[in-house]
Amino acid sequence: MKLPELHADFLTKPLAHRGLHNDSITENSRAAFMAAINAGYGIELDLQLSADGAAMVFHDYNMKRLTGTSGPIQAQTRQQLKSQFLNNGENIPSLQEILDLVKGQVPLLLELKDQDGALGPDIGRLEQRCADLVRGYQGPIALMSFNPHSIYALAKIAPDVARGLVTDQFNKSDWQLVPQNRLTELRDIPDFAKCGAGFISHNHKHLDMPIVAKIKQSGAPVLCWTVKSAKQEIAARKVADNITFEGYLP
Repeated sequence: MKLPELHADFLTKPLAHRGLHNDSITENSRAAFMAAINAGYGIELDLQLSADGAAMVFHDYNMKRLTGTSGPIQAQTRQQLKSQFLNNGENIPSLQEILDLVKGQVPLLLELKDQDGALGPDIGRLEQRCADLVRGYQGPIALMSFNPHSIYALAKIAPDVARGLVTDQFNKSDWQLVPQNRLTELRDIPDFAKCGAGFISHNHKHLDMPIVAKIKQSGAPVLCWTVKSAKQEIAARKVADNITFEGYLP
C-alpha cells in the first residue's frame, strides 16, 4: 500500500491544540483558528458527529463544559447545534465551515473522536462524512484517530489523504470506559502498518516507549500531544518531529 505523504508543513509549523485558545478564546472555535492562522501556527482540531450525520468541530462528548448545556453532542442535529453557543459567544462550527475558513493557509490536522465508545469497530458515519468533505481540499491536511478502526476505514474511503494514529501508553486511569484488554492491546501500536497509517501523534509524556523509537526508525513521522511549556517542548523534540501545543507559544 502506497501511503500519502504527510505535508512538510506538519513537520515545521507547531500545531495549536484545538486552535490558539486562551481564557477569552474558546477551544475549537473560529476565533481560535483565526488566531492560529494569524500567528503562523498549524491547527489541530476535533470532530464529533451530530444526530443527523454532520461533522462538527467539538472535542467533548457532552456539551456541558463548553456550552453550559448538558447532554451529548451526538443527540442534536446540525440545525439544533446552531443555537448551542460556546463560552466565547460563537456557535459550534461544522467541519465545512472551518475548511472554508482555513482555505489551506496553514496545515490542518483533524482528529476524529472515537464513536464506538471503547475504541472498537462500531464506526463509519463520521469517517465517511469527513472523507466526503476533505476530498479535493486545497492545502495541507491530515486525518487521525485513537481508534485504529477509523484509520482502516479512512484508508479505503480517503486513500489520498494523509492519515495517522493518535497513540498513548493507554493507562487505565486515563481510559476508564475502555476495557483493560483493549488498552493493553493498543499500547504496542499493533495496527500501525496494517491499518495504513503514515504517522503517529503520541503522548509527549511517553515518547521513550520502544515502539515509538521503532516507528521513528522506520522513517514515519512522529508528532506528539499536548506540550504545555517550553521545557516540555525541549524534551519532546528529542524524539518528536513536531509538537501539538497549548498554554504557551513555541
